[in-house]
Amino acid sequence: MTKQPLTYAQAGVDIDRGDAFIDRIAPFGKATHRPGVLAGIGGFGGLFSLGGRYQDPVLVSGTDGVGTKLKLAFLTGRHSTVGIDLVAMCVNDVLCSGAEPLFFLDYFATGRLELDVATAVVAGIAAGCQQAGCALLGGETAELPGFYADGEYDLAGFAVAAVEKAAILDGQKVEPGDIILGLPSSGLHSNGFSLARKALLEVRQLDLFGPSIGGKHADLAAEMLEPTRIYVKPVLDLLAQEPVRALAHITGGGLPGNVPRSLPKGTRAVLHRGSWHEPAIYQAIRQAGVEDLEMQRTFNLGLGMIAVVPAAHVQACLARLQGHGIAATVVGEIVAADLPEADCIVV
Repeated sequence: MTKQPLTYAQAGVDIDRGDAFIDRIAPFGKATHRPGVLAGIGGFGGLFSLGGRYQDPVLVSGTDGVGTKLKLAFLTGRHSTVGIDLVAMCVNDVLCSGAEPLFFLDYFATGRLELDVATAVVAGIAAGCQQAGCALLGGETAELPGFYADGEYDLAGFAVAAVEKAAILDGQKVEPGDIILGLPSSGLHSNGFSLARKALLEVRQLDLFGPSIGGKHADLAAEMLEPTRIYVKPVLDLLAQEPVRALAHITGGGLPGNVPRSLPKGTRAVLHRGSWHEPAIYQAIRQAGVEDLEMQRTFNLGLGMIAVVPAAHVQACLARLQGHGIAATVVGEIVAADLPEADCIVV
């Protein structure tokens, strides 16, 4: 009796399906092409040239994922926006150094590669790269049978940006009297979803496919899956025209955990309640029994990014952001504080 040869496909990894996926996503990388790209998807490494665009360039890198927001994609079968989240979480971070995102790479891992699902995810990644003005230079797709539950996957992203050394934002120019501008979030963004899911879906037992809380989405699922806002183009324009002294991306750790990261010792950020719009979904989470400090250190509460600017430039900064559709507001100020480290309070 002749034994049938054992194949990789029988072990759970289909090379032909992987090749078909590469063919599907190749146009997405091409759509994000920008000056500097020498070779993108398909080689052993993506090639990018700075091409003399900088006098004294410093490269800034960042990596992140989407977290348990992916659980909502699995539950709903909606996979078109989490790729935007992946890009946003990385490029918004490197932006805080004053850097321009140049290129992005992704890592997609799953138990069994579902072509339609994976294609939707990468299409979202490419859309996020276009919003950020960076190239989708490459990535990795890993089919790992037995490692992930059926229908599930994980994502990781990697961004590389550049900034002139003399223009790096490190917060050291921030001083008491500076004003804090709040750039509104698009919603929950991509942090705190373990708490958000527990509060809304388990404790309050809201219907994921029922009415949205804010009334601006088709259902609660669409509201929770609203992709993270990408601030790159408006903020790069702002940096080119106005003396911004610090930026902070409000992600895990919320306002008290992120704002101080951009401030020098001996300063405190004082944020004023009611000075920005807080989406209704946060009040809905509070109603599950989440206390205020826990809300502050878990969610962005409606502020996706903050900028610290000199008082004399506030109106010019607000007008420039408004020109990009960013309805920023004055949300606080920097004061002197006798502290070993910078901090942030909401009053």
